[in-house]
Amino acid sequence: MFSLVLLFALGLALVFGFWTGFTDAAYSTAGIIATKAVKSNQAIALSAVGSLIGMTVFGSAVAKTISTGIIAEGFASGEVIIATLLGALIFDVIFSWIYSLPISETHILVGALVGAGAAAGGLEVIKIQGVIGKVLIPLLTSPFIAIILAFLLTAFIVRAFRKHSAGRMNKYFKRLQIVSTFLFSVTDATNDAQKVMGVITMLLFYYGHISEFTVPFWTILVSYAALTLGVIFGGWRIVKTMAKKITRLRPYQGLSGDLASSIILGSAAAWGMPVSSTHVANGTLIGAGLSRGTRAVRWGTIRNILWAWILSAPLSAVFSFVLYHVVAFFI
Repeated sequence: MFSLVLLFALGLALVFGFWTGFTDAAYSTAGIIATKAVKSNQAIALSAVGSLIGMTVFGSAVAKTISTGIIAEGFASGEVIIATLLGALIFDVIFSWIYSLPISETHILVGALVGAGAAAGGLEVIKIQGVIGKVLIPLLTSPFIAIILAFLLTAFIVRAFRKHSAGRMNKYFKRLQIVSTFLFSVTDATNDAQKVMGVITMLLFYYGHISEFTVPFWTILVSYAALTLGVIFGGWRIVKTMAKKITRLRPYQGLSGDLASSIILGSAAAWGMPVSSTHVANGTLIGAGLSRGTRAVRWGTIRNILWAWILSAPLSAVFSFVLYHVVAFFI
């Protein structure tokens, strides 16, 4: 039987999955909404379908990294996971919803897990080599790869179609954005839902409901369902920041940004690297905007996003470290 602590922790994991989908709707649909290729509700529907399809591709390599690559297996107790998820959710709601900043759920989840794990068993519980190689380096480098890739794709499109009518090509690019947004949604969901799957797998292993770190099929179903439900409701205030305040996108830029995001997120999912779809999407928007020069990018917004990128993981680690002791006192 499942204990009350385990059930509560599982419930929090699904709430975190819902919230991730709620905010991620902004990232996967920012480009297509900014260029007005489709209506906002159509973009959300497209993203929701893509999120469900994501369940069928790329396997569970990211889930394995989350469940076995950050803290020692014997320390993923209900108290640790509750402190991790509560800390991540509270931190995320404050900064992404109240202040409308595109905060990375991946950054705060990893930071919170490290903080709560360290509170439970000390720094020796943290798998430093795995965190640096499989998590930290991909998290830090992926936004810059996104900037470069989106810039190059945008430059290629401009060069390839420079002799064609801009108005006519924009019409085609808007249609292609439907495909690119769908691909972005698939790869985004694949990466993000697996983080929820990884947390649930840690819990099931700790409490003896599975004997090895394999993701049960029902865990896959409920993780994607929670994420997709969040996508359907969407985070419209964050959409505004993503789609309008970073740069003014044209259809060819939205297309190249979505394609760049899809390539990076899909590759990361295949290699088991839990990168941030938030900052990958930010990077592709910046890269696409830079194709029109540095003045095309709103650097004030970028500065705020950069601070969020730098501070979210360490601050969530400190917050969950403290929160673990509160949770452990009451459980």
